[in-house]
Amino acid sequence: MMPLRVSLGALLVALICTPAVAHDAPSGWSYSASCCDTQDCHPVAPGEVVETPRGYRVPASGETIPYTDRRIKPSGDSGMHRCSFYGFPDAGTICLYVPAGS
Repeated sequence: MMPLRVSLGALLVALICTPAVAHDAPSGWSYSASCCDTQDCHPVAPGEVVETPRGYRVPASGETIPYTDRRIKPSGDSGMHRCSFYGFPDAGTICLYVPAGS
């Protein structure tokens, strides 16, 4: 039988070496692991993100994300998707996926 210390050490190494997990948008494409965990990203509801002259405004979090911000990524479908910490609407934006032409 393996000593408990060795077992816990092996488990810790396995957890650290496991790549980050992303999840899929409802349409089937995968959100980037750098933008989300298994619950951070979701399709944007009407009014959740508003285009303004200065950038994308997220009323719930009070953010305005400039159009040149590196958090803005191309969407894998025709919809807009937002990744926020733990998926909370009022949390900061990790990534904002926007469709082509937006």
